[in-house]
Amino acid sequence: MTTLKAEKRDMKTKAKKLRREGFVTGNVFGKQIKESIPIQIPQREAERFLKTNGKGSQVMLEVDGQSIDALIKEVDFDSMKNQILEIDFQALVKGEKVHSVAEVVLLNHEKVVTGVVEQLLEEISYRAVPEELVEKVEIDVGELRVGDTIKVKDLPIASNTHIDLMTDPETPVVTVFEVHNAVEETDTEEGAEEAK
Repeated sequence: MTTLKAEKRDMKTKAKKLRREGFVTGNVFGKQIKESIPIQIPQREAERFLKTNGKGSQVMLEVDGQSIDALIKEVDFDSMKNQILEIDFQALVKGEKVHSVAEVVLLNHEKVVTGVVEQLLEEISYRAVPEELVEKVEIDVGELRVGDTIKVKDLPIASNTHIDLMTDPETPVVTVFEVHNAVEETDTEEGAEEAK
């Protein structure tokens, strides 16, 4: 598990001023925390951290010497300035289920030469205890052919008895469709797909 160092933020200082000084602001909240803890993280640390972690990642947050097992709940990003504004964390409670998301990552899509791979779902929503949290769901699409579709229910996360899926198991995650050049063929194929 990745560790991220943060410090408690003085609420007298405005978030805008802190961002100008090179900090990312954030909050830590949770059942066992009476009031959310406002924090600040050096911008460079936050950027390095988010290269390998994102929404739904579990992290050991060190705030002024206190270690908090936490989950990234939200990342607020200013795409115009290409700047991280805020990261919110939920403190985890051992044995208590928490709502999170797992990022869908496709592997070997360059091996599919018979059609075009289309990713239909970016993340899967679920509930689980801290020790069962899943950050990424990797799908090897290298063997897929035209007309193949993988649904949430086909993935290992759906058969894990410790995880309560919030995303509908029937939701398509990835599909391979034919490159549309012959109109008559695709029309009949799509009709067959819909009839299934």
